[in-house]
Amino acid sequence: MGNQSLYDRIQAAAGVISHYYRQRPDVAIVLGSGLGHLADLVVHRRIEIAYDEIPGFEPPGVEGHAGRVVCGDFAGVNAIIYQGRFHYYEGHDLDSVTLPTRVAATLGARLMILTAATGGITKGLGPGDLCVLSDHINMLGFNPLRGRHDDRLGKRFPDMTQVYSTVWRDLAMKEAEAMQLQLRPAIYAAMPGPSYETPAEVRMLRGLGADVVGMSTVPEAIVARASGMDVLAFAMVTNAASGTGDDPTAEIDHQDVLEIAKSAGNSLGKLIERIIASSFQPH
Repeated sequence: MGNQSLYDRIQAAAGVISHYYRQRPDVAIVLGSGLGHLADLVVHRRIEIAYDEIPGFEPPGVEGHAGRVVCGDFAGVNAIIYQGRFHYYEGHDLDSVTLPTRVAATLGARLMILTAATGGITKGLGPGDLCVLSDHINMLGFNPLRGRHDDRLGKRFPDMTQVYSTVWRDLAMKEAEAMQLQLRPAIYAAMPGPSYETPAEVRMLRGLGADVVGMSTVPEAIVARASGMDVLAFAMVTNAASGTGDDPTAEIDHQDVLEIAKSAGNSLGKLIERIIASSFQPH
C-alpha cells in the first residue's frame, strides 16, 4: 500500500462498502471461527461484498472464515457483518487486523459486537458454553494503537476501565435469562497463536485471572473503544484449554473447534438478535 496512511486506507475501504450499502449501520458484528453462519440471519436488503473487492481486506487464510461483508437488515436495524476476520498469527500487522473495526466506526456504527471461539480455562467451562466478556488480558505483546497518532482516528490515550460496556452486558444477561440460556461473564486472554497454549501457559493465564483464551478479539475491542464505539463481546467455548479437560493429554483439533462453534452458535445468533431488537429503534 506504499506510503498510504492508515486514515487513507480506512477511507478507501469505507468508500467501497458505502458504494454498495448506502445506509448508516447501527451495529457492526465480527464473526469468529465457525460462527459465519450467523450472517444468514440477514435476509432483508441483503448485500454481500467479497473481501477481495475492498482495499486492504484480504481473503482469510483460516478455515471457518468466509471472507465477505454482509450488510442489511438484522433484527430490524442496519447492520454490517464481517463474515471472517484477519488474525495476527496469519502475519497481518495490527493495523490490518483492526482495519474492519476502524471502517465500521467510520461508517457510523455505534455498537461493535465481537464473537470468538475460545478455550475454557476456568473449571466448569466446557464445549458449547457461552460467555459475555467483562474484561481482557492482552498477551499479544503489542497494542493496536501503537505508532504515530492521528487525531481523526480517536484518542491517543483511551481509557480501558470499561472496554466492554456494562450496559450492553447487563442487557445480554437479561435477554439470555429470558431465553433460559446460561451466559457467564468471563475475562478473555489473547495469545498470539497459531499454536494452542501449553498446559503451563494455561496455568499462567488462570493465575492471571483469565477464564477463556483465544487468538483474536482484544485488538478489535481496543480499537473500537478508542474509536468511540460501545463493545459487546461473546466467547463461545469450543474446547477445554490444554491440560484442563478430563484427559489432560488430549490434543485440540481445529476441526472440532469449528464443529462445536457451528452447533452451539445458533443460540448465540438468537441472543444477539434479541439484544439488538430490544435496543435499537427499528428502521
